Amino acid sequence: MLPRQSTRLFSKQIQGVNLKILITGGAGFIGSHVADACIGAGNEVVIIDDLSSGKMENVNPKSKFINMDIRDEKVREVFRQENIDVVIHHAAQMDVRKSVDDPIFDASVNIVGSINLLENCVKFGVKKFIFASTGGAIYGEQDYFPADEAHPVRPLSPYGIAKLSIEKYLFFYQAVYGLQYICLRYANVYGPRQNPHGEAGVIAIFASKMLAGQQPIINGDGKQTRDYTFVGDVVRANMFALNHPESDIFNVGTGIESDVNELFTSIKQSSKSECSEIHGPAKKGEQQRSVLDNSYIKKVFGWQPKMNLKEGLEMTVKYFQEKMNK
Repeated sequence: MLPRQSTRLFSKQIQGVNLKILITGGAGFIGSHVADACIGAGNEVVIIDDLSSGKMENVNPKSKFINMDIRDEKVREVFRQENIDVVIHHAAQMDVRKSVDDPIFDASVNIVGSINLLENCVKFGVKKFIFASTGGAIYGEQDYFPADEAHPVRPLSPYGIAKLSIEKYLFFYQAVYGLQYICLRYANVYGPRQNPHGEAGVIAIFASKMLAGQQPIINGDGKQTRDYTFVGDVVRANMFALNHPESDIFNVGTGIESDVNELFTSIKQSSKSECSEIHGPAKKGEQQRSVLDNSYIKKVFGWQPKMNLKEGLEMTVKYFQEKMNK
């Protein structure tokens, strides 16, 4: 694992305000980096995670960790005891394919679990709710490239539908109860701590396989594009959102399309792998192009991605390499 101090560099220029922050999914890939940044900025952090996909090794030792499902009635006691100022919500059923196979379970976690948090926010006077939403899964097949926040929303999976539903619930809770919110519509996030198993990003899968001397398979022709955004840049967006006084929705992406074949070549070079470029069958229904317009978050926060793809891939490969050597 990379040293935690390298993670804190992602947001060292953001000034903390000594808040009590509840981070759901704080043992996971993105949530654990956000927790590190919040603690590094001087805030107190409580983490709720059921460890279904997160790992204890990701949990910042300066946080208070609670092993709990966000659907649990005992969540109420966490809010009652901890006097939370802000919730940053990353816990989710994040497997798109599983959401298609079992939409009831997906809705139970991603919709009902989120509403459980929102109800407790209202009951216990939470000031703000920052929601990890999704760009590609909400917009679906795009009409134009890159997609801005005004692009039509046409989610093609229960996962995307659930994320959009919570955005609508947040509007309701703000209008009726005054709960301030920020929705961050993430592009394809990658970086250290990403889980290379299950429904993981292609970068984590390729890097882990190549380093292990295994053969990764490219789905289809490999020309499908995504907006690959480094986790450190996503963390900085969360920190800006933490200090923003208004409710709003922001895309968080680079605005740059990269295809899978490009990723394969770059990761192969960084990992010094000798594997061949082998293509398998295309995934049914896979979105061909996805890229987000980040003009609005640049305008409001002054945020822009700082990590280019080449350097981000090298850092990610180094992380997996160090992890394998332990």
